[in-house]
Amino acid sequence: MERIHDIYRSVEERRNDWREVERILTKDEVREQTERCQNCGIPFCHGAGCPLGNLVPDQNRAVARGDFRRAYELLSVNSDFPEFTSRICPALCEAGCVRQLDEESVMVRQTEKRIIETAFAEGWVKPRPPQKENGKRVAVIGAGPAGLSAAVTLRRQGWSVTVYEKEKNIGGLLRYGIPCFKLDKSLIDRRRTILEAEGIRFVTGVNVGVDVTADYLARANDAVVVAIGTPAARDLKVPGRELGGIHLALEYLGGQNRALCGEIEKNPIQAKGKNVLVIGGGDTGSDCVGTAIRQGAASVTQIEIMPRPPEERSASTPWPEWPYQLRTSSSHKEGCVRRWNLNTLRFLGEGCVSGVEVERVEWELSPTGRPMKFAAKPDTAEVITAELVLLAMGFTGVPKENAIVSQLGISQTPRTALISDPTRRIYCVGDCANGASLVVRALASGKTLQLD
Repeated sequence: MERIHDIYRSVEERRNDWREVERILTKDEVREQTERCQNCGIPFCHGAGCPLGNLVPDQNRAVARGDFRRAYELLSVNSDFPEFTSRICPALCEAGCVRQLDEESVMVRQTEKRIIETAFAEGWVKPRPPQKENGKRVAVIGAGPAGLSAAVTLRRQGWSVTVYEKEKNIGGLLRYGIPCFKLDKSLIDRRRTILEAEGIRFVTGVNVGVDVTADYLARANDAVVVAIGTPAARDLKVPGRELGGIHLALEYLGGQNRALCGEIEKNPIQAKGKNVLVIGGGDTGSDCVGTAIRQGAASVTQIEIMPRPPEERSASTPWPEWPYQLRTSSSHKEGCVRRWNLNTLRFLGEGCVSGVEVERVEWELSPTGRPMKFAAKPDTAEVITAELVLLAMGFTGVPKENAIVSQLGISQTPRTALISDPTRRIYCVGDCANGASLVVRALASGKTLQLD
């Protein structure tokens, strides 16, 4: 039995709508796939792979027997939001699968999706309120992945939990960053119903630090959890940055999600009929590609200053590490020109951007093939036509002038990560404490809270 590769709807269909691009494998398909999960002795998928420590071999064994109820019970031991991770996690577990030593890894993520969707369909997903209240109150600032995870964890310890969110709806990056074609937002609302039934209270549309001070929340509660993510996106301060038509990626992605969810009438940033340039080669850049294609862009080009990764696992990341290698997303397959080794010099245009001047760079590689440092390649400057430029170059942390940070007196590392202060009952989780990373790591961070 080989790994299944046709997990996407057809390009012709999916690029013309905003529905999830992936299909859900049937029960028979995942049963056959889990039979590939061997008795490997040391399950790196569970230990070295999954930040949540999911019991992957045990789940797979239950699915292989056709016992999806037992598979859900095992999945629920460590995973509170499998409907999210099964759609957007890069599947670190699969990179450590022992099967990958001689063939392709077991389909862990797709199996997880079938497990959780079967559980919801069968009515197995029920609220799990605490068996005993501890009489203490906690305020969680931020309803993104880390904040939601922290809220669930503390509620089950008996805390009275109130989650404050500045946006109209909960979800953070799940709702306002990740496109609907990767994660249907109704799944967030479905989970919210469960969380509220467990006794978690959500206060949305309230900007802590402005509408209510963070130090007031600290005084009014027995503890405060800060889960505000990394709100500062990396900008590109080159000549011409002030031109119109140049936007940060999350400004663009968030606008589209708000429009699709009915929060606003239309995304103010439109790609229809325009040549779009996405600067940044990561997942966020890929999400911009897929969004621009669905908006009807004339062309989409994605550039990256880094060199093109190798087609196969690099020697610099031996198994079972997460491999450094080329990854092609579903959005890339919908129609996108990808280029590497390009450094942006300046934006061109009058009033609005019309082109971007770039130059090629050469990288010095380590003995194992990992890029170390680069230098400009002389006489290689060129102009890429673009009427819309999207900057998707990652995030830089939490600004020191952030109101929540200053009002609570939170210390920061040299890289601006927030530092918890247990003596004052202030706890920082997720990206704001650990740096920008994966949703699954933010969820794992929220689960670490064990408060008295």
